[in-house]
Amino acid sequence: MPTTHTSANQQKHDEAVDASWAATRGAVYGAATWGAATALLGGIAYAASPVYRGLTIQFKVYIQMSGMVLGSMIEADHRLREYEKTIRMQRRLQRDQALWRDFEERYGKDEDD
Repeated sequence: MPTTHTSANQQKHDEAVDASWAATRGAVYGAATWGAATALLGGIAYAASPVYRGLTIQFKVYIQMSGMVLGSMIEADHRLREYEKTIRMQRRLQRDQALWRDFEERYGKDEDD
């Protein structure tokens, strides 16, 4: 017999999926922005530095990828922490609302309202 309430495991699974999507969006955004910044710095280095111009293409690609990976990790972590903060706030709000409903049931509503 199906139940209308979601189980705790299902809720945890849904939150994990939402958290992974938040981290993924952050990773893509971070890779794009840091990749653009790394490419800009690479262009400046190519124009200004004979040492950078002398590097092999493989090493230049490695430098570009390193910037993108670093940005991806930083932004994914940031987005994940923001998601966790939002979930904690929602849980706190739900807990406070439940306590308030229990209080009103126990002692009645305020007559001023």
